[in-house]
Amino acid sequence: MHRLRVDRKGRIDLDEYKSLLNERVAIVSAMWANNETGTCFPVEEMAEMAHEKGILFHTDAVQAVGKVAIDLKTTRIDMLSLSGHKLHAPKGIGVLYVRRNTRFRPLLRGGHQERGRRAGTENSASIVGLGVACELAQQYMSEENTRVKRLRDRLERGILCRVGNAFVNGDTLYRLPNTASIAFEYVEGEGILLLLNQQGIAASSGSACTSGSLEPSHVMRAMGIPYTAAHGTIRFSLSRYNTEEEVERVIDTVPPIIAQLRKLSPYWSGDAPLANPEQAFQPEYA
Repeated sequence: MHRLRVDRKGRIDLDEYKSLLNERVAIVSAMWANNETGTCFPVEEMAEMAHEKGILFHTDAVQAVGKVAIDLKTTRIDMLSLSGHKLHAPKGIGVLYVRRNTRFRPLLRGGHQERGRRAGTENSASIVGLGVACELAQQYMSEENTRVKRLRDRLERGILCRVGNAFVNGDTLYRLPNTASIAFEYVEGEGILLLLNQQGIAASSGSACTSGSLEPSHVMRAMGIPYTAAHGTIRFSLSRYNTEEEVERVIDTVPPIIAQLRKLSPYWSGDAPLANPEQAFQPEYA
């Protein structure tokens, strides 16, 4: 398995990608949009390039479905996966789209009632819920890309205007309309989340899949984000149910939290970082 490199904004190099497509590659799997930064990838173009070499193409579209328009009839994508809870369907329900005539070998084998593709009894109630959620997502997609996007931009501007040594992660041009990944230098993300939680504000550090780890996000490391910023990266995810009042409340709440945590940071002095933060803190046992 080979992992593509990304640049500081989380973008892949299509020339490198093309160079890796050869007879030894059976399948390509790529995110439609990154789950931490919201950066979107050119998966439709990548699928075309894979098919030119006779390679199957799968995309993890969990973050993108319901946020960006997707028409699989016009693409060469062979398989696409999505998760219901990302578009307000019940948790625990998802979809694996498999294009007709695509070779498919199931991991769990079941009865013939599932065409030999999966095992177990279908969760009918959640399937219906996902169907309704998809209909609503299509109905409100323009709102996701207008009002929700404006809320996201307002949130970022409001925080960055009041907090120094902070920046937005990822590609700010080609990204999902609802995701804001902000790095706060010289503080720990877990501390930010604890204090936000006390104020009734939900956010995340890294992805939910790595929430139990104290290591900085592998996404931030791949992008070359310094450890002093990667540890303090917070993701805010908005939806059509969020309001301007909620965004303004977050903007008012975050700056004093960052100021409070920086007072405790060994890499921070007064109103500015120490001259050499990588060497600023030397524990007694070192």
